[in-house]
Order: sequence, then C-alpha cells, then structure tokens
Amino acid sequence: MNAPPDPRVTPYRPDLAAASLRGVVEAGRFVEGAPRQARLGRAPIVGEPDPAARRVSELLFGEVFTVYDERPGWAWGQCAADGYVGWVPAQALSDRVHAPTHRLKALRSFVFPEPDLKTPPLDTLSLGTPLAVAGERSGWCGLAGGGWVFARHVEPVGADPHDPVETALAFLGTPYLWGGRSSIGIDCSGLVQAAFAMANLQVPRDSDMQRAAIGTLASPDGRDFAFRRGDVVGFPGHVGLMLDAERLVHATGFHLAVCIEPVAAVAERAGGILAVRRV
Repeated sequence: MNAPPDPRVTPYRPDLAAASLRGVVEAGRFVEGAPRQARLGRAPIVGEPDPAARRVSELLFGEVFTVYDERPGWAWGQCAADGYVGWVPAQALSDRVHAPTHRLKALRSFVFPEPDLKTPPLDTLSLGTPLAVAGERSGWCGLAGGGWVFARHVEPVGADPHDPVETALAFLGTPYLWGGRSSIGIDCSGLVQAAFAMANLQVPRDSDMQRAAIGTLASPDGRDFAFRRGDVVGFPGHVGLMLDAERLVHATGFHLAVCIEPVAAVAERAGGILAVRRV
C-alpha cells in the first residue's frame, strides 16, 4: 500500500484539498487555489487558525502563498518556496503578486517609505527575501508594492551562488526560533534551507526531509568518516552544516542560538548521527 502524501507539503484535509490532488487523495471537496503574496517581513505559518497555535514554519516577504481556504483573519494554503502547508494571518497577505527580480543579500535590511535613511522604516527584511524591484533612484531600489530598500543590500535573482557555509556563518548569534526562517529567529532546518537558497539550491523545509533529499548520502551514521566543509549532518530531529572536518554550524535549541560546536558533542547530545549528505 502506498504511503499517504505528507500533509506538511500536500494541501489536503478530510474536508478540502487542492484541485490538483483530485484522484490522489480523498477529500470532501476540491478547490482551485488563489495566489497571494506575503506583504510583511515575516509571518508565522501555524497548524491551526489560532493566534496561540504553534508555529510550524514562516512566510517571508515576497513569497507566494496559494490560498485554498479562508476563515475570519486566516488563510490556509501552501508556500510556493518550499511547499509547506498551514495557516497564515490574512493581514500578512496581498492579493497583488509581483514576480521577484532581486533578492536580499544582506543579513537584514529595512524597507523605507522613501529613498531616505532618515525616514521611519516600514518593515524589516531578512537574507534571501525575494524582491520585485520596479526602479532605482540615488542608490535605492523601489519595490513594486511600495517602499525602498538600499541598493547595496540586494542582488538580481540568479546571481552567482553564495557559499552555503559562509551564509550559515552570517547567522551566528541569531536567536533560535522554532519554525523560524529569518535572521530575526531561525531553527536548525531553516538555517540549512537559507544557506542553500543563497547557493541557488532549493531544499525541503524540515530536518527529516533534508536528511533524505539533499545531495547524495555520503555516510549513514558518520562513523569513521572524514567530514568535509559543507557536509549536511542529520541527527534525530536536528540538522547542521559542517564548518570543517570537526565543527558544525547549526541553530540549536540547546543554546537557543546559531553557534559552532564540535560535531561529536552534538552527536552525543542528540543521540547519534542518522545521515551525512554531500552536495
């Protein structure tokens, strides 16, 4: 018997599913999705339409979110960037969708109402945020939906890939946040995802998905293994990137921050290594 589709990345519930899943899953009704776009720097994706619900992931400014269901104040759908499914506050979404032309290359930057650094910022953006630039003026990029970002903080979509390890190191000291994907707060798989996104490689959202999908399997358990810089190391419920032959850079709930630790110490604490993946 085939395993049911993963509900984390498949928009279906017993009562409703995406029309594209007709014949694949059982649901009370099937609907066509409506594309929306995140208009806030970051917005939680949660498991239930409730402000107290646990964050399962995060939607970044400019990312497209296909909406299949709506309730007062909430929208249920799927993030186009990584396929993650959940509920997002309706106020975080815009009906107007602008195709990205650039992305943020700075760890963090502001959106200003005018091309003037002295004006009160409207929002905060994080590394990798997709941007639709409509024009430039005096060293500033004007966004299609309004607002201005410092031109030196952005680069065109499809720019040369960044080193994933260097990207991960840029997040050092960032607070750990369950479900976080930004430089304001990030979790272990969010860090790995962000690192590879800047290398122009899209990888899955959660650590178990990454452990099964990134690159090729170099070792099933890391025993008697010569680690290399950039290796993705998967542990029970955790993931990180090798800085060198001995040290791991990762976002960890143990220290509640992005930090560097000996991979052996992390493995002992986590209960062993489940896979080493190499790109």
